[in-house]
Amino acid sequence: MKIAAGAAVAMAVALPALPAAADTPDERPDVPVGTWLAARTQPAVQLTSFTYTGTVAVPTSTINQTAFNRLVEQATATVASGKISSDERSIAKWLFQQIAADVDTYLASTTPERTVEAEVGGLCTGWWVTPDGYMVTGAHCVQVGETELSQLFARQALAKFNQQDAKEIISGLRGLEADEEIVKLAQQIYVTFNTNHMQLRNLKQSLSVVQSLPGGGVDKTAKPVPAELVSVGESYPGKDFALLKVNGQQNLPTVPLGDDSDVRTGDTLYISGFPGLVTNTPFFSLESKLEPALTEGPYNAKRTTQTGVPYIQTQAPSYHGNSGGPVFSKDGKVIGMLIAGTVSENGEASESESFVLPVGIIKEKLGEKNIKPAQTTTTARYNEALNDFFRHHYSDSLPKFREVQALFPNHPYVAKYISDAQQAISAGKDESPKPILLWVLIGAGVLVAAVIVAVLAKVLRGRGRRRRHSEPSFVQPPPGAVQPPSWRQLPAGQVPPPAQGAYGQAAYGQVAYGQGADGYGPVAYNAGGYGAAPYGSAPDHANPQYGSAPDHGNPHYGPGPYGYPAPPHGQAQPHSGERTRAVRYGQFTPPPNDRPS
Repeated sequence: MKIAAGAAVAMAVALPALPAAADTPDERPDVPVGTWLAARTQPAVQLTSFTYTGTVAVPTSTINQTAFNRLVEQATATVASGKISSDERSIAKWLFQQIAADVDTYLASTTPERTVEAEVGGLCTGWWVTPDGYMVTGAHCVQVGETELSQLFARQALAKFNQQDAKEIISGLRGLEADEEIVKLAQQIYVTFNTNHMQLRNLKQSLSVVQSLPGGGVDKTAKPVPAELVSVGESYPGKDFALLKVNGQQNLPTVPLGDDSDVRTGDTLYISGFPGLVTNTPFFSLESKLEPALTEGPYNAKRTTQTGVPYIQTQAPSYHGNSGGPVFSKDGKVIGMLIAGTVSENGEASESESFVLPVGIIKEKLGEKNIKPAQTTTTARYNEALNDFFRHHYSDSLPKFREVQALFPNHPYVAKYISDAQQAISAGKDESPKPILLWVLIGAGVLVAAVIVAVLAKVLRGRGRRRRHSEPSFVQPPPGAVQPPSWRQLPAGQVPPPAQGAYGQAAYGQVAYGQGADGYGPVAYNAGGYGAAPYGSAPDHANPQYGSAPDHGNPHYGPGPYGYPAPPHGQAQPHSGERTRAVRYGQFTPPPNDRPS
């Protein structure tokens, strides 16, 4: 009983604490909200594009001589009245200003007709809502009105014609050297005329989503994948929603939808998307262009348009190209979609006024097409792996990242996380908790050691006691004392012997050291204490407490730590069970007050 109690105390002191219960998969590690959110949501946020191709036709222009002669007479009268200077440069500027203000009065269409093949388009943001390829984006990200489309083609296709026509009219000034102002006025004349008389033929539209190729990676291997327009609403300020479908998809990463009640005024919102200031800038690499940006800002107020459509106003910065991007709460759920932002008089975006279509409208539109948002194993495992990665449990994250890679080979980020986790393990930074079985083995080893120590201590105490009995010392009586009889001169601490029969059978046989007079029973001294173990025939080789097993056969003393077989270099400890398991491209003309971003 004393040995057992001592071992129990030793184990309680020495046994390491078992690892705490694992966190729930969606519990955020100790990293900034933005870091956690960006890592979880970026795989589902994609760059989208819409493209129009067609033939642009414009007539040749000629001066309406009659109207022009009247204009020259007006110029002469204006000079005479002193309203303009009499030098040729001032007169030429005045003439060009009048023509630019009313081009159809002074210019007429003629032949030959000039044509050019042109293509215009825009870049926006979309996000996967189902694992089989349904994507949400903004309505104005997939279609453009006729007026706006004409303006896009005019800017794209007519620049060369405008410059040629301007040179011709300037050459008619007969030796007058045109300054910058005259050149701009001449070009404006033909920008207006050619745009007004332009015709679009053989117009075709296409939609696509930019995806990476098998093997993953956000790099130049990405290519546009055709998308089908399933549903489209009204552009801002209407219900600016569109639903796309990319065929042949499976196991796509998705983002979860929240509720309108998840956020309120004062909460922080997070916008993910592709700002045009990056995607339209030539000096950024393609890799940079294909990684979404995350911005954050407070929920300012809930607004309602004149047609009754609700919108959220936020100070989270947004830019052209962000349109259609998901907007998240701090819990990582979509609470809306970025649609528009106000612009200043010179067309610059105002970062303090972004407008978000609430998730309730998105759910309404998905319901009309019977589309149910869903999460795949790809997303669940990826999120679990990210949590392990951010907690520095690198060896725990690796099998989950590899499962994601097997489920969705086109995943744009998982390969990089696998590489980073492997490097962290090699650098000794892995903090993955040990399997419970290993802790049990450690505890068992401590218990065995405690039992051995206790038995050794008891054996040594017994040997010391026998030695004291076998080497008696005599106490000398003080001077002058009467000597006792010889039969009473016994070693100190011993009692006079009783009758011979008692001495042989009781004192040393059954009572004093046998059945428990001193608390040492037959197991302690006869069989266990002085018998088989300490002084028996096999203390060093046969007895399990002192035999060969601890050094050679017992698994607690194997080559690995605490008896576990040593793992290969760079690999984790073996586990107890299966653990793996305005918005648009180009410069759109904004509405008077605000415009889609």
